[in-house]
Amino acid sequence: MTAAPAPPAAPPKPTWDPRDPVRPLLRPTIRIRLTLLYGGMFLIAGILLLSIIYLLTAQALQVRVSDLPFEIQSGQVAATTDWCVLPRQGTGEQFNRAMVACLQHQREMALDDLLRRSLFALLGLSIIAFAFGYAMAGRVLSPLGRITRTARQVAGSDLSRRIELDGPDDELKELADTFDEMLDRLERAFSAQQRFVANASHELRTPLAINRTLLEVHLSDPGAPVELQQLGKTLLATNERSEQLVEGLLLLARSDNEIVDRKPVDLAEVASRAVDQTRAEAEAKGVEIRGERAPAVVQGNGVLLERIALNLVQNAVRYNVPDGWVEVTTETEQGQGVLVVSNTGPVVPAYEIDNLFEPFRRLRQERTGSDKGVGLGLSIARSVARAHGGRIIAEPREGGGLVMRVTLPV
Repeated sequence: MTAAPAPPAAPPKPTWDPRDPVRPLLRPTIRIRLTLLYGGMFLIAGILLLSIIYLLTAQALQVRVSDLPFEIQSGQVAATTDWCVLPRQGTGEQFNRAMVACLQHQREMALDDLLRRSLFALLGLSIIAFAFGYAMAGRVLSPLGRITRTARQVAGSDLSRRIELDGPDDELKELADTFDEMLDRLERAFSAQQRFVANASHELRTPLAINRTLLEVHLSDPGAPVELQQLGKTLLATNERSEQLVEGLLLLARSDNEIVDRKPVDLAEVASRAVDQTRAEAEAKGVEIRGERAPAVVQGNGVLLERIALNLVQNAVRYNVPDGWVEVTTETEQGQGVLVVSNTGPVVPAYEIDNLFEPFRRLRQERTGSDKGVGLGLSIARSVARAHGGRIIAEPREGGGLVMRVTLPV
Protein backbone atom coordinates (compact mmCIF):
# COMPACT_ATOMS: atom_id res chain seq x y z
CA MET A 1 0.00 0.00 0.00
CA THR A 2 1.55 3.25 -1.12
CA ALA A 3 1.72 6.16 1.26
CA ALA A 4 -0.41 9.19 0.59
CA PRO A 5 1.51 12.15 -0.91
CA ALA A 6 2.53 14.75 1.60
CA PRO A 7 0.54 17.99 1.47
CA PRO A 8 2.32 20.96 -0.11
CA ALA A 9 4.40 22.99 2.29
CA ALA A 10 2.89 26.26 3.41
CA PRO A 11 4.48 29.38 1.89
CA PRO A 12 6.93 31.26 4.11
CA LYS A 13 5.38 33.86 6.36
CA PRO A 14 6.70 37.41 6.77
CA THR A 15 9.29 37.72 9.51
CA TRP A 16 7.73 40.94 10.80
CA ASP A 17 4.63 41.38 12.88
CA PRO A 18 1.99 43.57 11.13
CA ARG A 19 0.75 44.72 14.54
CA ASP A 20 4.16 46.11 15.50
CA PRO A 21 4.02 49.93 14.97
CA VAL A 22 7.83 50.27 14.77
CA ARG A 23 9.14 47.25 12.87
CA PRO A 24 7.28 47.87 9.56
CA LEU A 25 8.89 51.32 9.39
CA LEU A 26 12.32 49.69 9.51
CA ARG A 27 11.55 47.13 6.81
CA PRO A 28 13.25 47.55 3.41
CA THR A 29 9.93 48.34 1.76
CA ILE A 30 9.57 49.17 -1.89
CA ARG A 31 8.79 52.80 -1.01
CA ILE A 32 12.01 53.18 0.99
CA ARG A 33 14.10 51.36 -1.61
CA LEU A 34 12.71 53.44 -4.49
CA THR A 35 13.10 56.64 -2.45
CA LEU A 36 16.74 55.85 -1.72
CA LEU A 37 17.37 54.72 -5.28
CA TYR A 38 15.91 57.70 -7.11
CA GLY A 39 17.03 60.18 -4.45
CA GLY A 40 20.59 58.88 -4.75
CA MET A 41 20.41 58.96 -8.53
CA PHE A 42 19.17 62.56 -8.46
CA LEU A 43 21.94 63.54 -6.04
CA ILE A 44 24.64 61.88 -8.16
CA ALA A 45 23.28 63.44 -11.35
CA GLY A 46 23.17 66.86 -9.66
CA ILE A 47 26.76 66.55 -8.43
CA LEU A 48 27.96 65.49 -11.87
CA LEU A 49 26.09 68.33 -13.57
CA LEU A 50 27.41 70.93 -11.14
CA SER A 51 30.95 69.61 -11.58
CA ILE A 52 30.69 69.75 -15.36
CA ILE A 53 29.25 73.28 -15.27
CA TYR A 54 32.00 74.38 -12.88
CA LEU A 55 34.70 73.01 -15.15
CA LEU A 56 33.12 74.58 -18.21
CA THR A 57 32.78 77.92 -16.43
CA ALA A 58 36.36 77.84 -15.24
CA GLN A 59 37.48 77.08 -18.79
CA ALA A 60 35.34 79.88 -20.20
CA LEU A 61 36.63 82.44 -17.68
CA GLN A 62 40.25 81.50 -18.22
CA VAL A 63 41.81 84.51 -19.98
CA ARG A 64 44.93 84.22 -22.08
CA VAL A 65 46.77 86.92 -24.03
CA SER A 66 45.78 85.30 -27.30
CA ASP A 67 42.12 85.41 -26.26
CA LEU A 68 42.03 89.23 -25.79
CA PRO A 69 40.15 91.08 -28.53
CA PHE A 70 42.84 93.80 -28.55
CA GLU A 71 46.53 94.22 -27.98
CA ILE A 72 48.90 97.06 -27.18
CA GLN A 73 51.41 97.79 -29.89
CA SER A 74 54.05 100.53 -29.34
CA GLY A 75 51.89 102.40 -26.86
CA GLN A 76 48.75 102.08 -28.99
CA VAL A 77 45.76 99.78 -28.62
CA ALA A 78 44.93 97.72 -31.72
CA ALA A 79 41.98 95.32 -32.25
CA THR A 80 42.80 91.65 -33.00
CA THR A 81 39.32 90.51 -34.10
CA ASP A 82 36.78 91.70 -36.64
CA TRP A 83 34.01 92.21 -34.07
CA CYS A 84 36.15 94.45 -31.78
CA VAL A 85 36.27 97.98 -33.25
CA LEU A 86 38.57 100.54 -31.55
CA PRO A 87 38.92 104.18 -32.64
CA ARG A 88 42.30 105.17 -34.05
CA GLN A 89 42.11 108.55 -32.32
CA GLY A 90 40.03 109.86 -29.48
CA THR A 91 39.89 110.59 -25.83
CA GLY A 92 40.57 108.05 -23.07
CA GLU A 93 36.86 107.73 -22.29
CA GLN A 94 36.10 106.78 -25.89
CA PHE A 95 38.81 104.12 -25.79
CA ASN A 96 37.47 102.80 -22.48
CA ARG A 97 33.91 102.55 -23.83
CA ALA A 98 35.12 100.70 -26.93
CA MET A 99 37.15 98.28 -24.85
CA VAL A 100 34.17 97.67 -22.53
CA ALA A 101 32.00 96.91 -25.57
CA CYS A 102 34.61 94.46 -26.85
CA LEU A 103 34.85 92.75 -23.47
CA GLN A 104 31.04 92.64 -23.17
CA HIS A 105 30.75 90.99 -26.57
CA GLN A 106 33.46 88.50 -25.62
CA ARG A 107 31.52 87.74 -22.38
CA GLU A 108 28.34 87.08 -24.34
CA MET A 109 30.18 84.70 -26.65
CA ALA A 110 31.64 82.87 -23.66
CA LEU A 111 28.19 82.53 -22.06
CA ASP A 112 26.71 81.21 -25.30
CA ASP A 113 29.50 78.64 -25.55
CA LEU A 114 28.96 77.69 -21.89
CA LEU A 115 25.22 77.28 -22.45
CA ARG A 116 25.76 75.13 -25.52
CA ARG A 117 28.22 72.86 -23.74
CA SER A 118 25.96 72.67 -20.67
CA LEU A 119 23.04 71.55 -22.82
CA PHE A 120 25.15 68.80 -24.38
CA ALA A 121 26.29 67.74 -20.92
CA LEU A 122 22.68 67.73 -19.68
CA LEU A 123 21.60 65.65 -22.66
CA GLY A 124 24.35 63.10 -22.05
CA LEU A 125 23.56 62.90 -18.34
CA SER A 126 19.85 62.51 -19.10
CA ILE A 127 20.53 59.55 -21.39
CA ILE A 128 22.76 57.93 -18.78
CA ALA A 129 20.22 58.64 -16.01
CA PHE A 130 17.33 57.16 -18.00
CA ALA A 131 19.32 54.05 -18.90
CA PHE A 132 20.50 53.56 -15.32
CA GLY A 133 17.01 54.24 -13.94
CA TYR A 134 15.47 51.79 -16.39
CA ALA A 135 17.95 49.10 -15.39
CA MET A 136 17.49 49.70 -11.67
CA ALA A 137 13.69 49.88 -11.92
CA GLY A 138 13.71 46.58 -13.80
CA ARG A 139 15.85 45.07 -11.08
CA VAL A 140 13.55 46.34 -8.31
CA LEU A 141 10.35 45.32 -10.11
CA SER A 142 11.63 41.98 -11.45
CA PRO A 143 9.63 40.09 -8.77
CA LEU A 144 6.45 41.46 -10.37
CA GLY A 145 7.42 39.79 -13.64
CA ARG A 146 7.94 36.54 -11.79
CA ILE A 147 4.53 36.87 -10.16
CA THR A 148 2.93 37.63 -13.54
CA ARG A 149 4.55 34.62 -15.24
CA THR A 150 3.40 32.34 -12.45
CA ALA A 151 -0.13 33.76 -12.67
CA ARG A 152 -0.19 33.03 -16.42
CA GLN A 153 0.96 29.47 -15.84
CA VAL A 154 -1.73 29.07 -13.20
CA ALA A 155 -4.27 30.43 -15.69
CA GLY A 156 -3.32 27.45 -17.85
CA SER A 157 -4.63 25.15 -15.08
CA ASP A 158 -1.16 24.44 -13.70
CA LEU A 159 -2.12 24.97 -10.08
CA SER A 160 1.03 23.27 -8.83
CA ARG A 161 3.16 26.30 -9.71
CA ARG A 162 4.35 28.54 -6.86
CA ILE A 163 6.24 31.82 -6.83
CA GLU A 164 8.42 31.06 -3.77
CA LEU A 165 9.93 34.54 -3.91
CA ASP A 166 13.15 35.05 -1.99
CA GLY A 167 14.46 38.34 -0.71
CA PRO A 168 13.62 40.97 1.88
CA ASP A 169 10.22 41.07 3.53
CA ASP A 170 8.89 43.93 1.44
CA GLU A 171 5.51 44.46 -0.20
CA LEU A 172 6.34 42.28 -3.20
CA LYS A 173 7.36 39.31 -1.05
CA GLU A 174 4.22 39.76 1.01
CA LEU A 175 2.16 39.76 -2.19
CA ALA A 176 3.97 36.65 -3.48
CA ASP A 177 3.44 34.78 -0.20
CA THR A 178 -0.25 35.69 -0.20
CA PHE A 179 -0.54 34.55 -3.81
CA ASP A 180 1.11 31.22 -2.97
CA GLU A 181 -1.29 30.72 -0.09
CA MET A 182 -4.23 31.47 -2.37
CA LEU A 183 -2.91 28.92 -4.90
CA ASP A 184 -2.74 26.29 -2.18
CA ARG A 185 -6.40 26.84 -1.36
CA LEU A 186 -7.37 26.84 -5.04
CA GLU A 187 -5.49 23.62 -5.68
CA ARG A 188 -7.22 21.93 -2.76
CA ALA A 189 -10.60 23.23 -3.95
CA PHE A 190 -10.08 22.01 -7.54
CA SER A 191 -8.83 18.64 -6.33
CA ALA A 192 -11.91 18.29 -4.17
CA GLN A 193 -14.09 19.26 -7.14
CA GLN A 194 -12.44 16.67 -9.37
CA ARG A 195 -12.94 13.97 -6.75
CA PHE A 196 -16.56 15.00 -6.35
CA VAL A 197 -17.19 14.88 -10.09
CA ALA A 198 -15.60 11.43 -10.32
CA ASN A 199 -17.62 10.10 -7.38
CA ALA A 200 -20.83 11.74 -8.59
CA SER A 201 -20.27 10.26 -12.05
CA HIS A 202 -20.19 6.79 -10.58
CA GLU A 203 -22.94 7.25 -8.00
CA LEU A 204 -25.38 8.85 -10.43
CA ARG A 205 -24.78 6.66 -13.45
CA THR A 206 -24.99 3.32 -11.67
CA PRO A 207 -28.63 3.48 -10.43
CA LEU A 208 -29.81 4.94 -13.73
CA ALA A 209 -28.10 2.14 -15.63
CA ILE A 210 -29.71 -0.43 -13.32
CA ASN A 211 -33.15 1.13 -13.84
CA ARG A 212 -32.69 1.11 -17.60
CA THR A 213 -31.67 -2.57 -17.55
CA LEU A 214 -34.67 -3.58 -15.41
CA LEU A 215 -37.08 -1.65 -17.61
CA GLU A 216 -35.65 -3.16 -20.79
CA VAL A 217 -35.95 -6.65 -19.30
CA HIS A 218 -39.62 -6.11 -18.40
CA LEU A 219 -40.35 -4.58 -21.80
CA SER A 220 -38.82 -7.61 -23.51
CA ASP A 221 -41.43 -9.87 -21.88
CA PRO A 222 -44.04 -10.60 -24.60
CA GLY A 223 -46.64 -11.58 -22.02
CA ALA A 224 -46.60 -8.25 -20.18
CA PRO A 225 -49.90 -6.29 -20.24
CA VAL A 226 -50.21 -3.42 -22.66
CA GLU A 227 -50.65 -0.91 -19.82
CA LEU A 228 -47.47 -2.16 -18.16
CA GLN A 229 -45.55 -1.93 -21.45
CA GLN A 230 -46.77 1.63 -21.98
CA LEU A 231 -45.76 2.54 -18.43
CA GLY A 232 -42.37 0.90 -18.98
CA LYS A 233 -41.79 2.90 -22.16
CA THR A 234 -42.68 6.11 -20.33
CA LEU A 235 -40.35 5.26 -17.46
CA LEU A 236 -37.62 4.28 -19.90
CA ALA A 237 -37.93 7.64 -21.69
CA THR A 238 -37.81 9.43 -18.32
CA ASN A 239 -34.77 7.41 -17.28
CA GLU A 240 -33.05 8.21 -20.58
CA ARG A 241 -33.77 11.88 -20.06
CA SER A 242 -32.27 11.67 -16.55
CA GLU A 243 -29.15 10.00 -17.97
CA GLN A 244 -28.78 12.79 -20.50
CA LEU A 245 -29.17 15.33 -17.72
CA VAL A 246 -26.52 13.64 -15.56
CA GLU A 247 -24.12 13.33 -18.50
CA GLY A 248 -24.65 16.99 -19.36
CA LEU A 249 -24.08 18.16 -15.79
CA LEU A 250 -20.92 16.09 -15.44
CA LEU A 251 -19.58 17.28 -18.78
CA LEU A 252 -20.40 20.87 -17.82
CA ALA A 253 -18.52 20.46 -14.55
CA ARG A 254 -15.48 18.92 -16.25
CA SER A 255 -15.30 21.43 -19.06
CA ASP A 256 -15.18 24.47 -16.78
CA ASN A 257 -11.40 24.00 -16.47
CA GLU A 258 -9.04 24.88 -19.29
CA ILE A 259 -7.86 21.95 -21.37
CA VAL A 260 -4.21 21.11 -20.62
CA ASP A 261 -3.68 18.03 -22.82
CA ARG A 262 -4.26 19.38 -26.32
CA LYS A 263 -3.93 17.62 -29.67
CA PRO A 264 -4.51 18.73 -33.27
CA VAL A 265 -8.22 18.48 -34.13
CA ASP A 266 -9.76 19.29 -37.51
CA LEU A 267 -13.01 21.19 -37.05
CA ALA A 268 -14.17 20.00 -40.48
CA GLU A 269 -13.92 16.38 -39.36
CA VAL A 270 -15.61 17.16 -36.05
CA ALA A 271 -18.46 18.97 -37.80
CA SER A 272 -18.89 16.17 -40.34
CA ARG A 273 -19.26 13.61 -37.55
CA ALA A 274 -21.86 15.77 -35.85
CA VAL A 275 -23.76 16.11 -39.13
CA ASP A 276 -23.68 12.33 -39.70
CA GLN A 277 -25.08 11.68 -36.22
CA THR A 278 -27.89 14.18 -36.74
CA ARG A 279 -28.76 13.45 -40.37
CA ALA A 280 -31.43 10.82 -39.57
CA GLU A 281 -33.24 13.18 -37.21
CA ALA A 282 -32.99 15.99 -39.78
CA GLU A 283 -34.46 13.80 -42.55
CA ALA A 284 -37.31 12.79 -40.25
CA LYS A 285 -38.17 16.46 -39.73
CA GLY A 286 -37.61 17.42 -43.37
CA VAL A 287 -34.63 19.66 -42.56
CA GLU A 288 -31.81 19.94 -45.09
CA ILE A 289 -28.21 20.01 -43.81
CA ARG A 290 -25.75 21.71 -46.11
CA GLY A 291 -22.55 23.77 -46.09
CA GLU A 292 -18.90 23.50 -47.12
CA ARG A 293 -16.44 22.51 -44.43
CA ALA A 294 -12.86 23.58 -45.15
CA PRO A 295 -10.01 22.14 -43.05
CA ALA A 296 -9.46 24.11 -39.83
CA VAL A 297 -7.02 22.44 -37.45
CA VAL A 298 -7.08 23.67 -33.85
CA GLN A 299 -5.45 22.47 -30.64
CA GLY A 300 -7.83 20.85 -28.17
CA ASN A 301 -9.77 17.81 -27.05
CA GLY A 302 -11.50 16.08 -29.95
CA VAL A 303 -14.31 14.55 -27.85
CA LEU A 304 -15.26 17.88 -26.28
CA LEU A 305 -15.05 19.76 -29.57
CA GLU A 306 -17.26 17.14 -31.19
CA ARG A 307 -19.73 17.71 -28.36
CA ILE A 308 -19.86 21.42 -29.25
CA ALA A 309 -20.60 20.68 -32.90
CA LEU A 310 -23.13 17.98 -32.03
CA ASN A 311 -25.02 20.22 -29.59
CA LEU A 312 -25.17 23.08 -32.07
CA VAL A 313 -26.29 20.93 -34.99
CA GLN A 314 -28.89 19.11 -32.89
CA ASN A 315 -30.31 22.39 -31.64
CA ALA A 316 -30.36 23.77 -35.18
CA VAL A 317 -32.34 20.72 -36.35
CA ARG A 318 -34.72 20.47 -33.40
CA TYR A 319 -35.53 24.19 -33.19
CA ASN A 320 -36.32 24.52 -36.87
CA VAL A 321 -39.33 24.81 -39.11
CA PRO A 322 -40.69 22.26 -41.62
CA ASP A 323 -38.75 22.27 -44.88
CA GLY A 324 -36.06 24.36 -43.23
CA TRP A 325 -32.30 24.07 -43.54
CA VAL A 326 -29.15 23.97 -41.44
CA GLU A 327 -25.84 25.23 -42.77
CA VAL A 328 -22.63 23.98 -41.14
CA THR A 329 -19.34 25.54 -42.29
CA THR A 330 -15.75 25.53 -41.04
CA GLU A 331 -12.80 27.70 -42.03
CA THR A 332 -9.61 29.30 -40.77
CA GLU A 333 -9.84 33.04 -40.30
CA GLN A 334 -7.17 35.38 -38.87
CA GLY A 335 -5.29 32.62 -37.13
CA GLN A 336 -8.40 31.05 -35.61
CA GLY A 337 -10.52 28.05 -36.44
CA VAL A 338 -14.15 29.01 -37.02
CA LEU A 339 -17.24 26.79 -36.88
CA VAL A 340 -20.50 28.40 -37.99
CA VAL A 341 -23.91 26.74 -37.64
CA SER A 342 -26.85 28.66 -39.17
CA ASN A 343 -30.45 27.54 -39.36
CA THR A 344 -33.94 28.63 -40.20
CA GLY A 345 -36.43 28.67 -37.39
CA PRO A 346 -38.62 30.89 -35.24
CA VAL A 347 -37.70 34.52 -34.78
CA VAL A 348 -35.41 34.96 -31.75
CA PRO A 349 -35.43 38.39 -30.07
CA ALA A 350 -31.95 39.81 -29.56
CA TYR A 351 -32.58 40.41 -25.84
CA GLU A 352 -33.12 36.68 -25.28
CA ILE A 353 -29.81 35.55 -26.81
CA ASP A 354 -27.89 35.63 -23.52
CA ASN A 355 -30.56 33.57 -21.77
CA LEU A 356 -30.05 30.70 -24.22
CA PHE A 357 -26.59 30.01 -22.76
CA GLU A 358 -27.85 29.66 -19.20
CA PRO A 359 -28.40 26.09 -17.89
CA PHE A 360 -31.99 24.80 -18.17
CA ARG A 361 -33.03 27.88 -20.16
CA ARG A 362 -34.81 27.74 -23.49
CA LEU A 363 -36.56 30.25 -25.65
CA ARG A 364 -39.50 31.64 -23.66
CA GLN A 365 -39.53 28.69 -21.26
CA GLU A 366 -37.56 27.32 -18.31
CA ARG A 367 -37.23 23.78 -16.97
CA THR A 368 -40.08 22.53 -19.11
CA GLY A 369 -40.88 19.04 -20.18
CA SER A 370 -39.80 19.62 -23.72
CA ASP A 371 -38.57 16.58 -25.60
CA LYS A 372 -35.93 18.64 -27.43
CA GLY A 373 -33.30 18.31 -24.72
CA VAL A 374 -32.48 19.01 -21.11
CA GLY A 375 -31.49 22.65 -21.57
CA LEU A 376 -27.72 22.19 -21.21
CA GLY A 377 -26.55 22.05 -24.83
CA LEU A 378 -25.53 25.69 -25.28
CA SER A 379 -24.23 25.91 -21.71
CA ILE A 380 -21.92 22.97 -22.40
CA ALA A 381 -20.89 24.44 -25.76
CA ARG A 382 -19.94 27.77 -24.18
CA SER A 383 -18.10 26.08 -21.31
CA VAL A 384 -16.10 23.84 -23.66
CA ALA A 385 -15.26 26.79 -25.93
CA ARG A 386 -13.98 28.79 -22.97
CA ALA A 387 -11.95 25.81 -21.76
CA HIS A 388 -10.20 25.82 -25.16
CA GLY A 389 -9.49 29.54 -24.99
CA GLY A 390 -12.18 30.36 -27.56
CA ARG A 391 -15.69 31.75 -27.51
CA ILE A 392 -19.13 31.22 -28.98
CA ILE A 393 -21.40 33.98 -30.24
CA ALA A 394 -25.08 33.72 -31.13
CA GLU A 395 -26.78 36.21 -33.44
CA PRO A 396 -30.42 36.31 -34.57
CA ARG A 397 -30.80 35.52 -38.22
CA GLU A 398 -32.93 37.79 -40.35
CA GLY A 399 -36.14 35.94 -41.11
CA GLY A 400 -35.84 33.59 -38.12
CA GLY A 401 -33.33 31.21 -36.67
CA LEU A 402 -29.84 31.73 -35.30
CA VAL A 403 -26.25 32.00 -36.44
CA MET A 404 -23.92 30.29 -33.97
CA ARG A 405 -20.24 31.20 -34.45
CA VAL A 406 -17.50 29.33 -32.55
CA THR A 407 -13.92 30.65 -32.74
CA LEU A 408 -11.00 28.61 -31.36
CA PRO A 409 -7.27 29.37 -31.35
CA VAL A 410 -5.24 27.43 -33.90
